[in-house]
Amino acid sequence: MTGGRSFASASLARHLLRGAVGFSALVGSVALLPVLGPVGLLLAPVGLLALRGCPTCWAIGLVQTVSMGRLRRSCGEDGCELTVAEPVRSRRGTG
Repeated sequence: MTGGRSFASASLARHLLRGAVGFSALVGSVALLPVLGPVGLLLAPVGLLALRGCPTCWAIGLVQTVSMGRLRRSCGEDGCELTVAEPVRSRRGTG
């Protein structure tokens, strides 16, 4: 993505949790219409907030979260190229 915009989460587990909450709230808002009427639609904004706007944004974030730090895109005059990034070594535990 251009401009440094990222939909990735800090961890895969956090991203999957956001997806479960978001999709559950969206499905619940529609499924509860016969029971609660229009009040059930109040779950829809919760779902959209958890998905950061839309299911497509969540899916893009899932791909970004999985590939975070593993792939690097570099663009030049000849076009763009996707390469495997060098592994980042953690400085934890190095006294």
